[in-house]
Amino acid sequence: MARQRKSSSLVWGVILIVFGLLFLLDQFNVDIWDAVWRFWPVVLILWGADKLYRGLKERKAEAPAPDKTHEV
Repeated sequence: MARQRKSSSLVWGVILIVFGLLFLLDQFNVDIWDAVWRFWPVVLILWGADKLYRGLKERKAEAPAPDKTHEV
């Protein structure tokens, strides 16, 4: 459970940094919102890839170890 909290804190930290950078660039009159609006589906793709990776990793960790007592 502690590992999940660390991962969650890391994700929220990255999200806050990204939003802070976006607003900072907006203050310097850099038109970043057009790019954000155009490429926001990439966030969904990365989020889905992360969920898939974590799910496969958990499934592999939960799989029973092969029984090596009957080796020839």
